[in-house]
Amino acid sequence: MSGRSIDIAQLYQGRFSREELQKKNEVWKVLCGSFFQKYVSEEQTVLDVGAGYCEFINHIRCAKKFAVDPNADAVRHAAPDVKVFAAPATDLSFLPEASVDTVFMSNLLEHMRSKEDVLKVLAEARRVLKSGQRVMILQPNVRFLCREYWDFFDHHIPLSDRSLAEALQLAGFQIEKIIPRFLPYTTKSRLPRGPVWVKMYLGMPWAWRIFGKQTFVVARKTCTL
Repeated sequence: MSGRSIDIAQLYQGRFSREELQKKNEVWKVLCGSFFQKYVSEEQTVLDVGAGYCEFINHIRCAKKFAVDPNADAVRHAAPDVKVFAAPATDLSFLPEASVDTVFMSNLLEHMRSKEDVLKVLAEARRVLKSGQRVMILQPNVRFLCREYWDFFDHHIPLSDRSLAEALQLAGFQIEKIIPRFLPYTTKSRLPRGPVWVKMYLGMPWAWRIFGKQTFVVARKTCTL
């Protein structure tokens, strides 16, 4: 039997119900307004790599918005001011060098087929970033998810806050901030996840150290590799 690639659209349709997608969207609205926005100015051009259902790029306030995802369904979820490219994260050739102020990735790199592909994604992010600008990565942290990390069929590469930092440094980034434990693993967590609860959680960093299973990393493009 020949190998068969994963149908991303089919997989995600089975993973999230319409109600769950709505709840995810509400959570991301709070995350953007109460946390991620402080890293993004409203004059910037922002690229969301592996945008999925476009929850981040739809809610972040900035001048120009780009999203890339291999799932063709992404364009159906994008706001009118978001330009969507159906492409793999390893090839951002549709954007010129040094054309973006901020690159964002959420729950993306674990889906790459190899560590070489992880480095390709980071290299492409570096290429499109303007000099001295940032990449922000939200990523499940395998150090705190040694079993649950593999509960999703499309997870291939285990990454921790430490190995992610090494990969970023190899790709020509300088680490600016690392929060090893930030958000819970998934929006399907048993923890309360309504907008009010999420905003409260963001204001209690001590709770991150208990419930946080995802790492958040901010890294800046260096002048030379």
